[in-house]
Amino acid sequence: MKNLTTLFLTVLFSFSMLANVSLSEKDALVKLYQATNGNQWTVKWDLSSPVSTWYGVKLQGEKVVSINLADNNLNGEIPSDIVNLVSLQELNLHKNYLSGKIPSDIGNLKNLKVLNLSFNNLSGTIPSSVCQMNNLKDLELYMNMLSGELPAQIGALKQLEVLSLYNNEITGQIPTSLYDVKTIKILLLSSNKFIGVLSRDVVNMSSLENLSLFDNKMNGQVPFELEKLNKLKEMNISYNMFNGLVSKDLAVLDTLNMTMINDRGVAVLLDVTSNKNTAIVSED
Repeated sequence: MKNLTTLFLTVLFSFSMLANVSLSEKDALVKLYQATNGNQWTVKWDLSSPVSTWYGVKLQGEKVVSINLADNNLNGEIPSDIVNLVSLQELNLHKNYLSGKIPSDIGNLKNLKVLNLSFNNLSGTIPSSVCQMNNLKDLELYMNMLSGELPAQIGALKQLEVLSLYNNEITGQIPTSLYDVKTIKILLLSSNKFIGVLSRDVVNMSSLENLSLFDNKMNGQVPFELEKLNKLKEMNISYNMFNGLVSKDLAVLDTLNMTMINDRGVAVLLDVTSNKNTAIVSED
């Protein structure tokens, strides 16, 4: 009798470990599956099995905390129902065939720490609601067709460490609020359509290790304050319209040695001197 009781409790415990999430969260996952042509995924979900067995889905208790479906042949649009997964901490849909817009209410995912929608075919603007995700550390939207300006309040993401938006069609200036994010380590904005100056407030980004503004339309003086970023190891700000003085220290950091495009569309190299903070522009 004791052995039967033990067996019963073991089976009961096993079933509890496979408990399904709430109906609203399961419905959100099913909507994602259906909206992205799930029957053609590389690794499919068996919708008749417990959610805990679904590929790329991680649960804590009965809450979905992570979805990682990178490189899994998702094709379609991200359904707005995704925002019902309110406990989600990671959403990684990197390298698929997603199109359409990022859901406007994506900011409802308040617990999200990682949002990676890179290497897809997403269009439209980056929703301003992104700025409400106070726990976000990693925002990667590179290699899409996103346009419009960066949300003005992007600097509200005070824990952000990675912002990777390269190879899109983002316009406008770098929002002033972004310069106040002291936690940011990697800032990759290359191959967009950014304009305006690089603010001297870049010095506030004291954790910055990698800065790429390559291939934009930014102009004005290259701020000397860049030299004060002691953790900066990689930088590429070439193929903009920056001008003025530049030091050897900065030129060494820049992959293309400060090659710029002048107002006539001609590539020019900022002439570097050995004296710190002293250089002239050469157009020879």
